[in-house]
Amino acid sequence: MSEKDRRRADRVYEALLLRQGERWVQPRVERTRRVLELLDDPQKTYRVVHVTGTNGKTSTSRMIESLVRAHGLRTGMFTSPHLERFTERIMIDGEPVSDAAIADAWDEVEPIVGIVDAELAAAGDAPLTFFELLTVLAFVACADAPVDVLVLEVGMGGSWDSTNTADGDVAVIAPIDLDHADRLGDTIQEITGVKAGIIKDGASVVSAHQDPAAAAVLREVAARRGASIAFEGEEFALTDDRLAVGGQVITVRGLAATYEEEYLPLYGQHQGRNAALAIAAVESLIGAGSVAIAGEILAEGLGQVTSPGRLQLVGADPTVIVDAAHNPHGARSLVAALREAFDFDEWGVVLGVLSDKDAAGIVAELAPLAAHVFATAPDSERANDADAIADLVEAAGVGVTVHPELADAAEAARQWAAAGDRRAVVIAGSVVLAGEALTLAAAEGWKSGWEA
Repeated sequence: MSEKDRRRADRVYEALLLRQGERWVQPRVERTRRVLELLDDPQKTYRVVHVTGTNGKTSTSRMIESLVRAHGLRTGMFTSPHLERFTERIMIDGEPVSDAAIADAWDEVEPIVGIVDAELAAAGDAPLTFFELLTVLAFVACADAPVDVLVLEVGMGGSWDSTNTADGDVAVIAPIDLDHADRLGDTIQEITGVKAGIIKDGASVVSAHQDPAAAAVLREVAARRGASIAFEGEEFALTDDRLAVGGQVITVRGLAATYEEEYLPLYGQHQGRNAALAIAAVESLIGAGSVAIAGEILAEGLGQVTSPGRLQLVGADPTVIVDAAHNPHGARSLVAALREAFDFDEWGVVLGVLSDKDAAGIVAELAPLAAHVFATAPDSERANDADAIADLVEAAGVGVTVHPELADAAEAARQWAAAGDRRAVVIAGSVVLAGEALTLAAAEGWKSGWEA
């Protein structure tokens, strides 16, 4: 990576940041479609696995990508948000897109942006946004690579998300819960209706176990679209999971075969269930659900999976875990996984939450686990005030101290853990905070020569 290319890529990100932020969302997928049309529809040059849901989208996407790549196919992956650098969002063959490739893609896209912005202004509409343009960049970079299969994570919702300009051969529905109610709806049915918008005519749909109301909506949309649909717990399932060094050993009943005693280097039963969903998705892609994944391919695909910022061990002596856990469902999964996979008596929780998230719900899920909470704030203009988080924690009956900066909170938590026996630290509540924690852990050498 040359310094020149890095500067070019940084300028691309600076140009994107001048746009409306990715949380500024309107149901207007046509704008992205117009840009892609003028670029000759790069998103139609490869097969697509489209992933939506409330929790587990990124981990499931990473597992699908790894399994597809293990088949010898060239892969692209688009996920959001990033943890440390924006190029992480666009992966080519398991690695962040190169600075040169993203800068070259921007050179292709930029002249079209001016045309479409002018059209939007003439129509009294707002210019293209950060996320709309990042989606276009991902499609172009993957076409230029070129890739055989793109694993595509929805930004928000589904039907009107910018990613829905691609036609998914396989639609993957991770667990659906209440989130982004101001944009997606107040009920599970409404939210599912938006997310089901990624189901295309004749596609294969695989879904995690869902609330009955969500499952009914998915079945109805699939039937209307002439799409097949398979649900976790019915057509496929995680049938066994056992703790192992660095992760777990799982047995999965897939659509085409049962896969026994497979190693997954991730903690938590929820990751085992994400793996079952990913396996069903890849079976659907490679053989419409009737062709089993070869043993050596499955072992390679699962064995090389990583999921940064999700139950990631970043420190030793004391142990420090980082997990995004940015909504109550994610926090609930985190608590279950920590209890399953780690043998500590007390957990110190460094907690920072964005203002548009259900902070009270997150605190309620984490409170039974926490011996002490170190309230802080992610480095974001959308951050919830650390004092407000502390008030919620105090109301839940848990001891809390306030640390406006993550570095201070993490230092206090690590000192607390080191001062007692069988104590550990988890940093959670926000993807932004998780990214900061990864950077901080590397800079301060929390593992200091130790490797998991």
